[in-house]
Amino acid sequence: MVFIHDDFLLGTQAARRLYHEYAAGQPILDYHCHLPPKGLAENRQFQNLCEIWLEGDHYKWRALRANGVPERLITGDASPFEKFQAWAATVPYTLRNPLYHWTHLELKRYFGIAELLDARSAERIWRQANEQLATPALSAHGILKKFHVQAVCTTDDPADDLAYHQALAQSGLPTKVFPTFRPDQALGVHQPAAFNAWIERLERASGVAVGNFAQFLDALRRRHDFFHALGGRLSDHGLERCYAEFCPEAVAAKVFTEARAGRAATPEEHRRFASFLMLFFGRLDAEKGWTQQLHLGPLRNTNTRLLNQLGPDTGFDSIGDFPQAAALAAYLDQLDRENALPKTILYNVNPADNYAFATMIGNFQDGSVPGKIQFGSGWWFLDQKEGMEWQINALSNLGLLSRFIGMLTDSRSFMSYPRHEYFRRVLCNLLGRDMEQGALPNDLALVGTMVRNICYANARDYLKLLPEDG
Repeated sequence: MVFIHDDFLLGTQAARRLYHEYAAGQPILDYHCHLPPKGLAENRQFQNLCEIWLEGDHYKWRALRANGVPERLITGDASPFEKFQAWAATVPYTLRNPLYHWTHLELKRYFGIAELLDARSAERIWRQANEQLATPALSAHGILKKFHVQAVCTTDDPADDLAYHQALAQSGLPTKVFPTFRPDQALGVHQPAAFNAWIERLERASGVAVGNFAQFLDALRRRHDFFHALGGRLSDHGLERCYAEFCPEAVAAKVFTEARAGRAATPEEHRRFASFLMLFFGRLDAEKGWTQQLHLGPLRNTNTRLLNQLGPDTGFDSIGDFPQAAALAAYLDQLDRENALPKTILYNVNPADNYAFATMIGNFQDGSVPGKIQFGSGWWFLDQKEGMEWQINALSNLGLLSRFIGMLTDSRSFMSYPRHEYFRRVLCNLLGRDMEQGALPNDLALVGTMVRNICYANARDYLKLLPEDG
């Protein structure tokens, strides 16, 4: 039997029926990803398998380094085929790593290739895949059509001009593409050189001369308004942990003024400034009915030598062990007391926080929206089978799995859409096993309806990006 077959990861008859009858046919709403808007707007046609598969993929880069592959064959000046050969030779060493599953699922779904990838099959697979990549069916737009992607939410800086999003809005592309407001750079008063350079970009994008703190807030609000005008309905924040050392506006303004003059904020000043801004952003989201996303817990850029050589987002981040619960509770509580708590999705990268996050969401449900506060899907180092099962089990035990808004790609790669299939198989396998063991009723319609909703309808109804008929 081939490795990737119709019942891959589906261990029971109930799991197979749940997947094939309720999950497999659902469209995709990719409400958080890092796909480049430029590639979407220009309908990028990929030249080879290295471009679409290895370019920017730090999951694979980490595995290559662990396998003793030199950097020249990862991010260096080696040819695309040399880099692909290095990856092919590494794949057999990824057994029991999710990369082994993803690699072969992607080869099967994009190219119909069922052969295992290794050093011997590399040249043959390279040739077969590249022939198909030259066709319109595997252009950026072709991929969205192939995987029935209804909407894509990219991740965008407030200082971006969103020109590619404007082009996409006028393009007639059936898949809707929306910007997501990601203002992490706005918190950077502890690094004044980078902060002030970013404010120059913000000034150009907003049309506001930022001479003081009030003008800074005005510029951010105007960008938030512009994202909304282009269909954006989500914000996103990537933080080690929530900021909850709240201060008056005058204190934040003083920190801002000194950063503009070139003085780096102290750690305490930075935390207070960031706390003020995070409340400001939460209020903006609540005013417009947006959903805010909090991605919490990574320890980034741990290898200084390679950060200096290769830059950020190149595979040198890990799970952090930051305390999360108290600050997260204080932040959500402050917004809730102001009646300004937007719909919120919490993502943790440390599995030790699963139960803390799964219980935290219950503290701030208010009956206004089903599942108003969400425990987000397994993220980053947890977006694999075991991590997904941990998240599903924690949410099941402590909240309402039936209201969960499901999976996203969180990826820079156009090759990542089978991650939705992977999640759906894991979900159906877990629930099917419970049905056959008697832990859930042997009622296919009852459990299957929940599966179908988690795969698509819950996200559609929660995020309000698309009409109810999709």
